[in-house]
Amino acid sequence: MEELLNENLSDKAKYDYQLVRKALDNDDQQAYAEILKRYREPIYFMLLKMVRKPIEAEDLTIETFGKAFKRLHQYVPTHAFSTWLYKIATNNCIDFIRKKKTTTYSLDQEITGSGGDNFKIDPPSNTLTPEEKIIKKQKIELMQQVVTLLKPRYKTLIELRYFKEYSYAEISEEVGIPLGTVKAQLFRAKELLFEMLKNRKGKI
Repeated sequence: MEELLNENLSDKAKYDYQLVRKALDNDDQQAYAEILKRYREPIYFMLLKMVRKPIEAEDLTIETFGKAFKRLHQYVPTHAFSTWLYKIATNNCIDFIRKKKTTTYSLDQEITGSGGDNFKIDPPSNTLTPEEKIIKKQKIELMQQVVTLLKPRYKTLIELRYFKEYSYAEISEEVGIPLGTVKAQLFRAKELLFEMLKNRKGKI
């Protein structure tokens, strides 16, 4: 991939590429964390201008880095990494805005159809059947088995986040590592977990 490096890139862009290589070639968690640190605020404020809601902008920022880290191998250094990252953020935000514009209806209100007929939305019951409860239990047990195969640092983060439902800040305080590092490592842990579960698909 080195031969594709655009020599016209700025020093900043070349340094970003070095971080990308460290993350990909050495699974360097500090590199992931530094990428997150360098671009988290710029991405957040760009998204905030688009959605105008801090909570939504924060969620979209996290999604952006999740998608970027998952696709990091697709980045080609013929252009700046920041350009590639901003494109992911923008496209993800546009998709989010489009989904928000989808018409929604109240479940308690009758809707008049194009033919003049009135009807109500009857959502399916959230109550699980006995068979569904068994399947859900088996899936949880499989998830717990797979999590034990992760490296200790990843295992701890997944357990705290998804089994104990800790916030990112609480995890940072619990394990004693910076918030940015927690988010970067959780992205990586989820990616590994997804690959393991995909390989075990159909075993329950």
